[in-house]
Amino acid sequence: MPLAIVRGEPMLQMPQDLYIPPDALEVILEAFEGPLDLLLYLIRRQNLDILDIPVAEITRQYMDYIEMMRDVMRLELAAEYLLMAAILAEIKSRLLLPRPPAEEGVEEDPRAELVRRLQEYERFKRAAEDIDALPRMERDMAPAHADVGERNVIKLPPPLDLKEMLLALKDVMRRAELFGHHAIKREALSVRQRMGELLGRLTDQTFQRFETLFDVTEGRLGVVVTFLAMLELAKEMLVEIVQEEPLAPIYVRARAGSAEETAAERYADDEPATAAE
Repeated sequence: MPLAIVRGEPMLQMPQDLYIPPDALEVILEAFEGPLDLLLYLIRRQNLDILDIPVAEITRQYMDYIEMMRDVMRLELAAEYLLMAAILAEIKSRLLLPRPPAEEGVEEDPRAELVRRLQEYERFKRAAEDIDALPRMERDMAPAHADVGERNVIKLPPPLDLKEMLLALKDVMRRAELFGHHAIKREALSVRQRMGELLGRLTDQTFQRFETLFDVTEGRLGVVVTFLAMLELAKEMLVEIVQEEPLAPIYVRARAGSAEETAAERYADDEPATAAE
């Protein structure tokens, strides 16, 4: 059996000049990612105070763990773990040795630096676990795409409410009051004649603004007659009154067909009726 296949060719013997970098192998003891991780595990497993570590007992358990892994791993590659064991042994020896009387109360606890490193490592480890618990794209979720195809949406205008027309009429009436007068006379204004005039203005079947169909110079009476004529034309299905959305401008146009011109001529030929103010 070949040792490996390189570029499609089997390799039967180990090359004599094969070089393996020192950092080519990363040693992870079970679930521990380093000596601090193993040391923190031993402390937390026994529910010990990290500020008051029993160095002798922790050192013994640490060395027992390394000895247990001797048969399954090349310990010469786990130099960091052996270094930590040496640091623990040094701390233990410093705690056992008596201090000179002149230096008592001055020297710090030999465990202080190790405790500081353990606390810092624990903070970073907890932060990494919190970040890893967050939802991750392509691990906990995946983007999804759906093709809904092309849709031809026909937007129909909403039905026109009479209140909207009355609001627009109120604005026209307010402007018509500027041209009001008090002359007492009879004005020949016919609703049917005004219906013919409106149809004549709407023969091109284009939408016109509701307000532009009123002549404010005729005063309130002229506005009312035009409005009544518009309602009559809408009732007889001769004009179409639409509004795109609530409170939007109102538009009017003649309905499609050949009856508009005939109706316009019929209403225009009628004799004007008299409407008193």
